[in-house]
Amino acid sequence: MNEQSLTQERLLLTELPGPASRALAERRKASVSSAVSVGNDLYIDRGDGAILVDVDGNQLIDFGSGIAVASVGHAAPAVVAAVKEQASRVAHTCFMVTPYAGYVEVCEQLAELTPGDHEKRSALFNSGAEAVENAVKVARAYTGRQAVIAFDHAYHGRTNLTMALTAKVQPYKDGFGPFAPEIYRMGMAYPYRWPTGPEHCAEEAFAEFAAQVHVQVGEEHVAAVLIEPIQGEGGFIVPAPGFLTLLSDWCATHGVVLIADEVQTGFCRTGDWFASEHEGIVPDLVTTAKALGGGLPLAALTGRAEIMDAPVVGGLGGTFGGNPISCAAALAAIGMMRAQDLAGRARQIGTTLSARLGHLATIHPQIGEVRGRGAMMAVEIVRPDGSKTPDAALTKAVLAGCARRGLLMLGCGTYGNVIRMLPPLVISDDLLEEAMDILAEAFAEAV
Repeated sequence: MNEQSLTQERLLLTELPGPASRALAERRKASVSSAVSVGNDLYIDRGDGAILVDVDGNQLIDFGSGIAVASVGHAAPAVVAAVKEQASRVAHTCFMVTPYAGYVEVCEQLAELTPGDHEKRSALFNSGAEAVENAVKVARAYTGRQAVIAFDHAYHGRTNLTMALTAKVQPYKDGFGPFAPEIYRMGMAYPYRWPTGPEHCAEEAFAEFAAQVHVQVGEEHVAAVLIEPIQGEGGFIVPAPGFLTLLSDWCATHGVVLIADEVQTGFCRTGDWFASEHEGIVPDLVTTAKALGGGLPLAALTGRAEIMDAPVVGGLGGTFGGNPISCAAALAAIGMMRAQDLAGRARQIGTTLSARLGHLATIHPQIGEVRGRGAMMAVEIVRPDGSKTPDAALTKAVLAGCARRGLLMLGCGTYGNVIRMLPPLVISDDLLEEAMDILAEAFAEAV
């Protein structure tokens, strides 16, 4: 692990939130749009490894990683050094005006790491939503078709096109329409909630998908199928085994571009470099962001050379996409992932979390399902009457109980009833176990 200047331990000096955080919360009300939500009022001053320090000096265990961004840990020395060195040389030129080596080097790494041994090209952007939007542009340019298929429970971003691709109205879409056309939504292979049971989920979900596309859209009109190999905001839904393979084969048969949205799952999070690898599928296009930049804004679209080269020259780009400092941070983060085998570490984290959460589920029938892969685990919270009715209120109470104890966890899910776990991949075993102890305490208190 990294040599960290902070002790990697939870330390509570005040009640949470403390007085300095509460003061900032009041200032926020007067200056920040109320439309920008926050999960809690713990204002952060610094971070190191898997620990965040708030403005009152409390050391908190981070189980969110800034939504899967800080996979290599906060203030990772290699990333900090790379950012300082690059910032002292040049901060910005715009790659489209005067290019630089860092952009090329990141694209070379993406070609090597993403699934498949075919010839690849990449383009760099600022956010996951940008990467997804450009994936749709590229797929349409390559196929000459317009229709795009997305899925129930999907989350792909907050731009107009990616809002159309996102399934959930509240809070992402309410009042923001009309949305981009030629987006079609199909049912997700959601094993826990599949009517005939998880063992039938993959085949039945795919059959339903193929039939609906044939009738409602027509295969010859479909430019792309867009799917998260594990759905993120939608509830950490792991598709039924075999579903992604069936989708991939269908896309190949009908000349449809398969886009894997690996914005949240990419870069070692699930125990492999990319979640697509778990089922051995090779997407035509892969979108990445979050952990790619080691904490700085950076996103990428990577795919088959002939597809990525289909748009007209100048058709892809952006002023800040592939900023030199972000590229330097990305190269350092990827170097850490390689050197420390953070994919392997994610698998170890997953083993610990699965065991502890599985035990917790035996105590509390409100935990309907434990699911996920690697360091991307979740529990779905339901009423304990066998109905699988989502319990968002209990979910919120457990999250609040964790925060009061100095453990930062995030909620998600279409029904607001999923607790997700995304710790930095450099977290120690001691902090991992302590976090599970805190979750157990918060759960017992809430129920």
